[in-house]
Amino acid sequence: MRRVAARSPRKPAGSGASATLADVARGAGVSKTTVSDALRGHGRVSDATRRAVLDTARRLGYTPNRSARSLRTSVTDTVALHIPEFLTGAEYYMSFVFGVAEQAARAGLNVTLVSSGRLPQADGLILCDPMPDNPVVAELMDAGLPVVTAERYGGEGRPAGVVWSDHETALTELLDHLRARGARGPALIASDTTADWALTLQRTYARWCAGHGVRPLLRKAPFGAPPEVLRSVVGELLAEEPETDAIVCAADGAAAAVLPEIRSAGRVVGEDLLLASCVDSLAMRTAEPPITAIDLRPRHMGAECVRLLCGILAGEAPSGTIGTVAIDMVVRASTGSGR
Repeated sequence: MRRVAARSPRKPAGSGASATLADVARGAGVSKTTVSDALRGHGRVSDATRRAVLDTARRLGYTPNRSARSLRTSVTDTVALHIPEFLTGAEYYMSFVFGVAEQAARAGLNVTLVSSGRLPQADGLILCDPMPDNPVVAELMDAGLPVVTAERYGGEGRPAGVVWSDHETALTELLDHLRARGARGPALIASDTTADWALTLQRTYARWCAGHGVRPLLRKAPFGAPPEVLRSVVGELLAEEPETDAIVCAADGAAAAVLPEIRSAGRVVGEDLLLASCVDSLAMRTAEPPITAIDLRPRHMGAECVRLLCGILAGEAPSGTIGTVAIDMVVRASTGSGR
């Protein structure tokens, strides 16, 4: 997307962001309907005409958010957003929502949260962590709007765009770090969700264990489980597998939640048991000791989903575009090093 500075009033008349759909149509020598179809990437528009329309739009400073406003006969200036409903209080999802809202505001768009399959009037839709077994998600995928998903979607239907992170590489790096710190029997407390990131973590853990001749210690907790359930899962693990020397928690906040159970089992985090999280958060940073975690950059993820959706709506990104958000491990004292 162009920077806001492209709207500067010092630009020559007719070349700034004040350009309209009609201006682009006149400049390209086509109808407004053809311009709309070309910008969307829809309709019976030849490649040559589409290129001419896009070139004219760029020359006149016709910005993506203005394009989005002109794409539908019912102008909404709105994007719809769906996140797992019972996790709206989780730090990752709240940060994601803020990222969506901030970037949408920069593009002149409103955001409305969707909690059911019934969509409000909107120009496009963002689905965060879409689960293929969620009937609401399936209904939204079928709603006829351009859809961008945060993480890949494993169900039927193809989104117009995807923004994802390489959880396989990040978890492999984390497990290698634990091994370098002396852990030989790391366990994974996975989430039982069917979201792509959760399944990717489980597959990666199984491959890593097989590659290092390690017996997998996989336990699952319900997605969004309360702290007492997570503590129960870890307590049973440590009772059944007392040789466990490292625990990786998949879910947001889970690693900090299980600290009391680890202490009650007589273990010392950062010394005889290493602890890490697949999601960084304030709880990881302020725990005692602070917990090594993977920074998923949810605010940036939300912003990137809006950027991609605007690009698709404006015809500047083809349907099927895949974007990525880099994620990084943050080493802290819970794995025997860091701060």
